[in-house]
Amino acid sequence: MTAITRSGFFRSLFAGSAAALFAVSRARAQAAKPHRIVIQVSQNDPDLMNLALNNARNLIDYYRAKNEDIDVEIVAYGPGLHMLRDDTSPVKDRIKQLSDVGFPSKLVFSACNNTKQAMEKREGHPIPIVPQAQIVPAGVVRITELQEQGYSYVKP
Repeated sequence: MTAITRSGFFRSLFAGSAAALFAVSRARAQAAKPHRIVIQVSQNDPDLMNLALNNARNLIDYYRAKNEDIDVEIVAYGPGLHMLRDDTSPVKDRIKQLSDVGFPSKLVFSACNNTKQAMEKREGHPIPIVPQAQIVPAGVVRITELQEQGYSYVKP
């Protein structure tokens, strides 16, 4: 059996305490990490649009039950912009409903302006967007920016 000196004992105690403190701090930082999800909708498919809304709702409900916040952004571009068009959306009632129940979590709907302008040119009239949506310059750029900010990417 080896004898432990007083200084050796305190060094070991300090090292063990520091390691435990680091582990606790790291666990707290991971627990406090915000949940952020971007969901892509790029097809004019009502089933896919409903699946995207189901994904958003399930995420919000799951983290709400754990008393944790989540930010969800649904980005629609290309043919998927029909999801956020006020005149053609097959899911605009669900969008309104989900927007109403999303708080305190953050739920954002983003419509691609590039697609909107192309549709307006092709159809010859202004394209109305649902009031719950914001217009972003380009859908794919928005998804890229969100991923660079740490958002997880989901494509239903």
